[in-house]
Amino acid sequence: MVLKTFGWSFAITALGLAFAAWQWGWEAFGIVLILSVLEISLSFDNAVVNAGILKKMNAFWQKIFLTIGVLIAVFGMRLVFPVAIVAISAKVGPIEAVNLALDEPAKYEALVTDAHPAIAAFGGMFLLMIFLDFIFEDRDIKWLHWLERPLAKLGKVDMLSVCIALIALLVTAMTFATEAHTSTGHADKSATVLLAGVAGLITYLIVGGLSSYFEDKLEEEEEREHEEEEKAKAEGKQVSAVGLAGKAAFFLFLYLEVLDASFSFDGVIGAFAITNHIFWMALGLGIGAMYVRSLTVYLVREGTLDDYVYLEHGAHYAIGALALILLVTIQHEISEVITGLIGVVLIAASFWSSVRRNKRMELEEAATAKA
Repeated sequence: MVLKTFGWSFAITALGLAFAAWQWGWEAFGIVLILSVLEISLSFDNAVVNAGILKKMNAFWQKIFLTIGVLIAVFGMRLVFPVAIVAISAKVGPIEAVNLALDEPAKYEALVTDAHPAIAAFGGMFLLMIFLDFIFEDRDIKWLHWLERPLAKLGKVDMLSVCIALIALLVTAMTFATEAHTSTGHADKSATVLLAGVAGLITYLIVGGLSSYFEDKLEEEEEREHEEEEKAKAEGKQVSAVGLAGKAAFFLFLYLEVLDASFSFDGVIGAFAITNHIFWMALGLGIGAMYVRSLTVYLVREGTLDDYVYLEHGAHYAIGALALILLVTIQHEISEVITGLIGVVLIAASFWSSVRRNKRMELEEAATAKA
């Protein structure tokens, strides 16, 4: 099962590292390997959240996620995205931006750093909305009861998540962006942060709204088909299924890709602390992205989220932490090690809580059986 799920990841790792060593030498080999580990450590929470969405899809769309989705993730976010940042910031063409990355890496990094406030605001707002919508929903299973129970009651207020997110954006723009302007003497980024943050919020509402709409339609269609099948069985007939699932799965797939893009912001930005070489960066982060996708499918097929019920909670708390970290990094530099460790600690804690819950339930069932 492990080899079947991670086979492509293992193969791409071997080919990628071999190509890096052959093309650029052992230094490139080491850097690509480090970047791969960095991406996996920063995106483990991404895999857990993705699994919660992917389990709603059929086997076909899971394969699409592992094939076309990987191409989008690797070439779109890990190669094209950094180049696009420079092209937009420096107001140059994409080819010129690539030449700039290869010939003047220091200038290329400076342009990406200058664009960081907009990137952080967009990704931070998108991830913050994911966290807020999760924490304000009244769920049957609660991890931190003392926190989640009162927040679920507050969640009954319409548009509360949007209001809190906008307040967070305003505070960020008026403090961190202004402080960055005052302390560095660079141009005031308040307007840029506001625009990028609103764009992230709108993107979440559009993509999330469409995916939820078609998911609800899919559930309605499945109920209708079930009723028709039952009726057909009684009459000795057969009913053909309606192809609405394709639309629902497509928008869930689109939601997953935007989610992955938001998660990858910290990995792409953090990679510049290790190297300015865009091809080393794309190769290392791409290998890591492949493992994240394989891990997502593994979690779905093994039913891990059903067995360890608090994992999804831990991942969403990690998302909330990452969202706040992205907003803070508009002014203050935070090590990628800290970012990765926060996510790992939260998920590890939720996993341990799940294990303890399962053991407690087994003891209760055994006691009930004896009685």
